Amino acid sequence: MTQNTQKIALVTGASRGIGAAIAERLARDGFTVVINYSGSVAPAEALAQKIQQQGGRAMTAQADISNADAVRGLFDAAEAAFGGVDVLVNNAGIMKLSPIADTQDEDFDQQIAVNLKGTFNTLREASRRLRDGGRIINFSSSVVGLLLPGYGVYAATKAAVEAMTAILTRELRGRGITVNAVAPGPTATSLFLDGKSSEQIDRLARMAPLERLGEPEDIAASVAFLAGPDGAWINGQTLRANGGIV
Repeated sequence: MTQNTQKIALVTGASRGIGAAIAERLARDGFTVVINYSGSVAPAEALAQKIQQQGGRAMTAQADISNADAVRGLFDAAEAAFGGVDVLVNNAGIMKLSPIADTQDEDFDQQIAVNLKGTFNTLREASRRLRDGGRIINFSSSVVGLLLPGYGVYAATKAAVEAMTAILTRELRGRGITVNAVAPGPTATSLFLDGKSSEQIDRLARMAPLERLGEPEDIAASVAFLAGPDGAWINGQTLRANGGIV
């Protein structure tokens, strides 16, 4: 746990689901964790308290990542509390499924605002403010490879994140900062499970050769690898953490 004790990890959308699992895992690995949330403070505060009770260090910071000023304030809060940021995990995202023909403008705009503009906002700020030798870990999705009907707009936002990941890797040359993306497959979180029948969930679980849904801890382990010393030589890659589904 001592290897990362002076490093600060900022995790967006970290109050629940995969984000919460990432925050817990990074705290166990010795990072001080900044738990970003956009809405309800209670789950974020409960997670910070849990981490602290387990001997870790954590603080909460509210920000809507689709708002550039809020993202600047998020980095300001982390710097004021801990002096800087070493790791950015771009976990925050929303998913609204519908065939392209039936997609409403509002649903399109919201996914672009959070998944694409929100990631852009944090990447722009991290490019200017992340400490040298740091790590940036974006979130894509394995639906970029699966190309399932109904996921058109969501998959498009994540494909754009993969493109920015590869390009930012090159733009940060000389600073020792790695930029990678994790692309989960079907994972047992409310984001994935909500609105799906048990038959749909069972079918998706069986699609991977390992014949189960991913767990948030599976994804957190991939992030921990990229954020930790063993991931130092991985750069500009998208890691599909999906049990072999694609």
